[in-house]
Amino acid sequence: MAADNQAMRNEEPLSPLSRLFSLPGQDCFNIITIGCKTEGNPHAVVEGLKNTLINHPRFSSILETGHGEHNVKAKWIPTKVKVEEHVIFPHIDPNIENPDQFLEDYTTKMAISPMDKSKPLWEFHLLKLKTSHAGSVAVARFHHSLGDGMSLMSLLLACTRKTCDPEALPTFVVPKKSNATYACLSLVTWFWFIVRLLFHTCVEIFKSMVIVCFAGDKATPLKGKPGATVSINKFIHRIISLDDVKLVKNAMNMTVNDVLLGIVQAGLSRYLIQRYGKSLYFFPSFRNSKSRKLLEKSLHGVVLFNLRPNRNIEDLAKMMEKGSKSRWGNSIGYVLFPLWIRLEKDMLEYIRRAKVTMDRKKLSLEPLFSFALLKLTMGVLGIKAVKNLVTSIFSRTSVIFSNVVGPDEEISFFDHHISYIAASACGLPQGLTIHIQSYVKKVIINLAVDLNVIPDPHYLCDLLIESLQSMKSAVLEMNSHKLEV
Repeated sequence: MAADNQAMRNEEPLSPLSRLFSLPGQDCFNIITIGCKTEGNPHAVVEGLKNTLINHPRFSSILETGHGEHNVKAKWIPTKVKVEEHVIFPHIDPNIENPDQFLEDYTTKMAISPMDKSKPLWEFHLLKLKTSHAGSVAVARFHHSLGDGMSLMSLLLACTRKTCDPEALPTFVVPKKSNATYACLSLVTWFWFIVRLLFHTCVEIFKSMVIVCFAGDKATPLKGKPGATVSINKFIHRIISLDDVKLVKNAMNMTVNDVLLGIVQAGLSRYLIQRYGKSLYFFPSFRNSKSRKLLEKSLHGVVLFNLRPNRNIEDLAKMMEKGSKSRWGNSIGYVLFPLWIRLEKDMLEYIRRAKVTMDRKKLSLEPLFSFALLKLTMGVLGIKAVKNLVTSIFSRTSVIFSNVVGPDEEISFFDHHISYIAASACGLPQGLTIHIQSYVKKVIINLAVDLNVIPDPHYLCDLLIESLQSMKSAVLEMNSHKLEV
C-alpha cells in the first residue's frame, strides 16, 4: 500500500493539449534532424542522454490515457528508462547511391510509423550516413504530448554545449527591449497604444473566428480534393545563408521573420501560378472569378507563436541536472495569416505585405486568445470539442508556418560537432507545413508535405530559394541606385 501511495503521488495529470495530441488517430510527432560534421558515436549519445534528457520528468514517464476520449484519469506515470531502447543505430549500406534521398525516406517512415506507448515517447536514430551537408545524422522523434516544438527544441539544445567552450550552454540572439523608451512614453501615447491594441485585437479575432466558423480556404491547389485525407508523407530541407536574409532585412528595415514570410509568399505564388496557371479555374473556389484576385482572399496560413516570455535554456539545463522546476508543456498560440498570392514584378512587395499583416497581428492579442480559446473549450466542453475545434482550424487553412531562432555560435551534441538542425512536425490535417530554423549563419527550410497535394516539393524549395536570391538582387540594385544618386 505504501508503494501504491507513492506511485499515486508521483503521477502527473496530462495538460489539455497533451491529451489532445495523445488521442487515438490524433498522434502528432516532432521530427528533428541533426546533421553532424563527424561520424556518430552511439555510446557517447547513450551516456549523454542518461545524464541529461531522462532526468526530465516527461522523458522518464509513460503516457497513460486509459480508454475513450472522456477519460479524466489520463496522466504521466514515472518509470525506469532504458536509454539503449530509445537510441537506434540502423545498419546502412555505406555505398548507398543517394544518401540525401535515403534521409528523406527514412524521416518519412519515422513520421508515419506508430510509437510504442508502453515506453516514454521519444527516440533517437543515429544514421551512419554522409550527406551533402553532414558526415553523419541523428534524427530525433518526440511525441507532441511531451511539449510544443519550442520547448522540445529548447530542451534538446540544453543538452548541447559550445564547441569553443565545452562547459558553456548555447547563446541566442534575443531582440533588445528599450525600457527607457517605454518609461518616457506620455500618458497620451500609452492611451493611444491601448486603443490600437484593443482595436486590432477585436478586428483580428473577429476575422479569425469568421474563417474558423464559416469561411476558410475551400478547394485550392494546396488543400487537394474536398474530403481527401491529408497525410504528411515527405520531409525535405534546404539550407540558405542567414547573411543573405539579414542583407534584405537591414535594407528593408524589417525583421527576419518578415523576410521569411515574404519568401514563403513569393515562392508559393510562383509555384501555384507556374504549376497550375489557367487550370486554377477548375477548382470550385476559383470558378467565375479571376484566379489571382480570388487567390489573394482565399489562402490563409497558420503562423505559430511561442507564448513563453523567454527561452529559459539555463533553467532547462538545471532541470535535467537537479530536477528543478521550469515552465513546461504545450504553450503555443497561433494567428491566421492571409497569404499574398499573386505574381509581383517587384519581389520586395511580398516582404512589405508580410510586414503590414504581421504588424497588425503583433499589435493584437490574437495569439493569447487562440491559446485561451483552446483551454476554455477544454474546460467547458471537453476534449472532443477541442478536437473538433482544432480540426476546423487546420481544415480551413492551407499552410502552417513556424520560425525558430537557433544558436548564433557552433555547438556540439555529446561531442558531435553540429552542422545544421532541421525541425518539423506531422500529424495535423495540413498538406504543407513550413518550419524554418536558424543555426549560426545558416537558415534551414524544412518542408513537410503531402505528395498528393504537392507532388514536387523539391521544385517548391527551388522557388523559395530563387525568391530570396531575387530579393537580394533587388536590394543590391536599390542600394546601388541610392549610391549613384
